[in-house]
Amino acid sequence: VQVVESGGGLVQPGGSLRLSCTASGFSLHYYNIGWFRQAPGKEREAISCSKTNDGKTYYSDSVKGRFTASRDNAKNTMSLQMSNLKPDDTAVYYCAVDRSRSCSNGMEHWGGGSQVTVST
Repeated sequence: VQVVESGGGLVQPGGSLRLSCTASGFSLHYYNIGWFRQAPGKEREAISCSKTNDGKTYYSDSVKGRFTASRDNAKNTMSLQMSNLKPDDTAVYYCAVDRSRSCSNGMEHWGGGSQVTVST
């Protein structure tokens, strides 16, 4: 069972980036998915979560309207499209999946983290 994360990097303010996670060893169709981030000196926070069975996606106020989370169950992948990035978005970003929990730091499987740096 593995979740491999990709994407991230350095971008100027106002720019865009896309993060992706690919699951292997299990079917993403049966899992709730979440995106989290941890900025230097701060606690990890949930920024987007969705359950497998209700079609709804939660976004934190800090990213609402700028970030879009999606999943492709056929490809066993999940993505986070980030637009209009701000310096405050600088953090390590993580994807996570769980069969029952949602938006929880106790979720079952985690990606390795991707550094996103927004700076001139």
